[in-house]
Amino acid sequence: MRWKRDWPERQPRPKVKKLSVEEKGKILASLDNCIKSSPVLTALNYQVRSLRGRFYYEQVFPDSDVEIVGRVTPLVTPKDNFLLEVEFNTWKEIAKGKIRTITNALSRDKSGNFHGLGLLDKSIRLAKKKGLDNLEIVKKDMMSFYYLDSNEECSVQEVLFHYFGVPILVVAEPVEWYSYHRTPHFREIDEDKILVDFTSFGIRGGFGGTCLYMKKEEEWNAFTIKPAQSDSIESSIVWLEKRDWEDW
Repeated sequence: MRWKRDWPERQPRPKVKKLSVEEKGKILASLDNCIKSSPVLTALNYQVRSLRGRFYYEQVFPDSDVEIVGRVTPLVTPKDNFLLEVEFNTWKEIAKGKIRTITNALSRDKSGNFHGLGLLDKSIRLAKKKGLDNLEIVKKDMMSFYYLDSNEECSVQEVLFHYFGVPILVVAEPVEWYSYHRTPHFREIDEDKILVDFTSFGIRGGFGGTCLYMKKEEEWNAFTIKPAQSDSIESSIVWLEKRDWEDW
């Protein structure tokens, strides 16, 4: 005998609004302007294109590879609303609303759905408004950094960029850790070598990854380290040297 199961009803997909050529052009321009106004999205080489009635955010890599990072769907209802989604096996809703709501969700992302550098993006915009390249940060103890003007504590990404001068592209390199919604914390700092833990917590406990930001041949690099080899900066470097600097 088989038990009858009451499966939850599948939610219908939102209906896609058909757009005129003129409407597509205006929306595409708005989405593109969002990228141009964002220091993080610009540095990460984001672009947007129209395809089959939707709009796709893409990231272009130095080797010219292109990866879709999200899509925007114009909705029939509510009027003039859009749906922003990211692909995790299937398309997952991130935000719904007017164009500004969608573009803010992309550029201000802090969870790692797209890049996880929303706080850094905001701080760089503030620096530009003040006519500065970087905001001034003071170090209060081994692992704590604060903005001089506001006395607000800085995120790891903000410290890496404004205090140590790590380029945005390098700050963003542990993309896998960000995509797992892991929060970065300093573990050890030694001038031009910075060991950062990326951790998250769930019902099954904690999950983590480690990244070593390091100046090598006068350029900043990011190396993801195998957890068993990441107790310290020293052990991480020893492990990388054995692998001829190939990270995990």
